[in-house]
Amino acid sequence: MGDDFWQYRPAQIGDSRRMIDHRRSARGDQQFVREREWQIAQSVMLWVDQGASMRFTSDKALPSKADRARLLGLATAILLVRGGERVGLTGTTLPPRRGNAQIIRLAQAWSEDSEVDYAPPEHRAMIPHARAVFISDFLGPMDEVELALTKAADRGVRGVLLQVLDPGEETFPFAGRTIFESVGGTVRHETLKAGELRDRYLDRLAARKDALTHLCRATGWQLGLHHTGDSAQSALLWLYRALDGGVQ
Repeated sequence: MGDDFWQYRPAQIGDSRRMIDHRRSARGDQQFVREREWQIAQSVMLWVDQGASMRFTSDKALPSKADRARLLGLATAILLVRGGERVGLTGTTLPPRRGNAQIIRLAQAWSEDSEVDYAPPEHRAMIPHARAVFISDFLGPMDEVELALTKAADRGVRGVLLQVLDPGEETFPFAGRTIFESVGGTVRHETLKAGELRDRYLDRLAARKDALTHLCRATGWQLGLHHTGDSAQSALLWLYRALDGGVQ
């Protein structure tokens, strides 16, 4: 890729003043940034789910889904920055940049929890023809995920979905009287026969995985699955290879 001009985009929070193209901006009331081809080709946008559902863990010896997702997101960003890539968040809060300072900004952004049970994927300000990484349990409303990937595909963005699940969410190890409550406290269900719910739960989980698989195939994205009881290193290596096009 050369240094050829690609397009103008609206200025975002975090863009420095020297990035503003004053000639283009002078045509109206909005400020614009001049994007170059090499910048777009080496930009990776990240979204890590910070919803309450990600704070679930079935065992005190296991990390929460949120801790594992943030670890993988940050480690992926570090590897990309070391490789000369520009990384940032989807949306308008943190445009893609290089350097250790950007890693610190990402860590700060991911240190804040969301109060909603399921945080929808952020799909605004997708840079055309860039790459993206979404990390979540993807157990929330499916239409939000479909909207995000469809918008990304429309802009030529290709990327990776990594579903992070707790081992207990795969096995449903509940029996007898059980109270199920969402981490955010908005949903509560009590049953005397939890074991009778197991088959229905596993069927719905399998259906969700199938829906994610079909969505990724339709939009040109790749789908991975990671359990918090497994090695974070293996998931990181998979993510890095997937971004490089080495995983199908």
